Amino acid sequence: MRPGFALERMLEARSVAVVGASTRRGSFGEELMLELRRGSFNGDIYPVNPHHDKVMGLRCYTDLTEIGRPVDVVLLGVPNRLLEEQMQLAAAMGVGAAVIFATGYEQPRPGTPPLVERLADTARAAGMSVCGGNCMGFLNVERGLRACGYPMPEDLRPGSITFISHSGSAFAAMLHNDRMLRFNLVVSSGQEFVTTTSDYIDYALGLDSTRAIGLFLETVKDPDRFRRVLGRAAEAEVPLVVLKVGRTERAEQLVAAHSGALAGNDAAFEALFDAYGVARVDTLDELADTLELFAAGRPAGEGGFASVHDSGGERALVIDAAADAGLEFADLGQATKDRLGAVLEEGLEPDNPVDAWGTGNDAEAIFSESLRAVHDDPNVAALALGVDLTTEVWGSESYVAVALKVYADTSKPMGVLSNFASAIDRNDAATLREAGVPVLEGTATGLSAFRHLLSYRDFRLRGRAVSLEVDPIRRDRWAEVLERGSPPSEVEALAMVSEYGVPVARAAEASDPDSALLAARSLGYPIALKTAEGAAHKARAGGVVLNVGGDEEVTAAYARLAEAFGPRVTVAAMASAGVELAMGIVRDAQFGPLVMVGAGGALVELLADRRFGLPPIDEDSARRMIRDLRVHELLVTEGCDVGAAARALIAVGELALELGNKVEAIDVNPVIVTRAGATAVDALVIPRA
Repeated sequence: MRPGFALERMLEARSVAVVGASTRRGSFGEELMLELRRGSFNGDIYPVNPHHDKVMGLRCYTDLTEIGRPVDVVLLGVPNRLLEEQMQLAAAMGVGAAVIFATGYEQPRPGTPPLVERLADTARAAGMSVCGGNCMGFLNVERGLRACGYPMPEDLRPGSITFISHSGSAFAAMLHNDRMLRFNLVVSSGQEFVTTTSDYIDYALGLDSTRAIGLFLETVKDPDRFRRVLGRAAEAEVPLVVLKVGRTERAEQLVAAHSGALAGNDAAFEALFDAYGVARVDTLDELADTLELFAAGRPAGEGGFASVHDSGGERALVIDAAADAGLEFADLGQATKDRLGAVLEEGLEPDNPVDAWGTGNDAEAIFSESLRAVHDDPNVAALALGVDLTTEVWGSESYVAVALKVYADTSKPMGVLSNFASAIDRNDAATLREAGVPVLEGTATGLSAFRHLLSYRDFRLRGRAVSLEVDPIRRDRWAEVLERGSPPSEVEALAMVSEYGVPVARAAEASDPDSALLAARSLGYPIALKTAEGAAHKARAGGVVLNVGGDEEVTAAYARLAEAFGPRVTVAAMASAGVELAMGIVRDAQFGPLVMVGAGGALVELLADRRFGLPPIDEDSARRMIRDLRVHELLVTEGCDVGAAARALIAVGELALELGNKVEAIDVNPVIVTRAGATAVDALVIPRA
């Protein structure tokens, strides 16, 4: 069987068996049948229920075997206790796929695999796709196929958005939306016994109609395949918009390293989405606004955002909200300002964002020309008409007319941006949407949608991370160190990161006062003295003495550290003062090694100012990760060599590529960045158990 054929048999079924079909009013079995009829499905329907002769005028079969032919998909509208029997019958009959609505739960039985595993094994052995369990089914709107036992709107029209959801409520909410979001496919994937979100994404990418894919995501069952389909979406330039829930739950990572403590279970998704240009949203409203803007099909070019408003106060509101959203307004050229100045009423500033409301005279002409002026500016990538779209009495001379005319005559991404969803006139919004004009229904969510649009533009323009060549000799040498059973010392850890290209402070080990003195004299004062007895977070524990300036101070500091922690110490040259960063590696259980950069020093965990990336890290990725930190402003203010910091981060990424599966976590903290470069002064390596 060719790959994906079983999924096609499910999502494009021409024959459907409904086990549990019923004539009882309000029953789940009746609703399964009603939904098939509502969707104008013109394939074969086989009701299965031993208690009925006919259901909705169709012959009702006693069981699946009586049908006498292998149907494409079976809808199992039965309780958990009957699932296994029906799945085995379906497999034996050569059924292509099944939709399981029940949870698959049964009381554990010693020596017996769980019901979910037995169902999955049956399906896989028969080459069947399975939607569910514990799902609401799917709607292939393009084909009129509704494999769903819950009432959905009757007037669904096919569109260009695919939506895949782990939440049944979000699945239903999207289908019941009143903003004319139109779908080609909507899937409630449930617990994904067999068929996963990755499979549905892969199918959607094969549809000519798919312009955007939305996900409500709890977890990923097949991380390697998920990465591959994200890569396929990126290559096909089909944007993905994801609402990933569960970000605050902490992962089971080692917290002896700062990088592990900072990761949580969300770090991998942060890195993954950045690597593949996925737009991450926080709410269903932001998901809807972003999908609507992407589905309009107008990609953004160079430049920033522009907007035209009918209120000075709401213009200020949008300025503030855009700053919060990370959306930059375009700098208008002088020709555009002159053009605006010629049409705006006296006293209105010809700048972006534009307040175009004066006396209301000739409003349509003023707003139309203002929008066209900012649209034509080469510095503008996307624009919005910022009005609340309340019910108007002007007739044809209205904001709706303005938006329709300007949108029809222009090519850049454009939408109507409302600040208050409850005030939108639904008829006006429908008129705009029928013409393809996006109507974004909230200040924050609409501006975030434009930011996602421009971020996706930036993603498409940037080069993919390079595939660095592995040095097998270097890799094998350090792998042997990591596998010896004891963690590397700080000096060894510094030597490791140094060999991969991170500049480090000179350091030596000592285990008695005399060797500590010799090392200090060799390095030159001042030096730092640190315990090497394996204390976690040794600076916080009092295991670090800085700026030791002479022999007597070395002797005294050594005595204190030896008494408190043990005789082994690290003697290190003091680095120049600068801005402290933390770099490191943490291994995610699903997606493997991640590279981290953040604000460093003792406040690394308290500030939690960090970014994660998937190795390998190229220069563009490294600079972007550092630029996204709050501490980046301090690096710029102090005139630090950000390029040197980026090169150090690239080196950490190279280490992650070669040795990431051998370590649980690595801390390189602090990396002190100055005008002259970047220097790591401490390193901690925790091998995998």
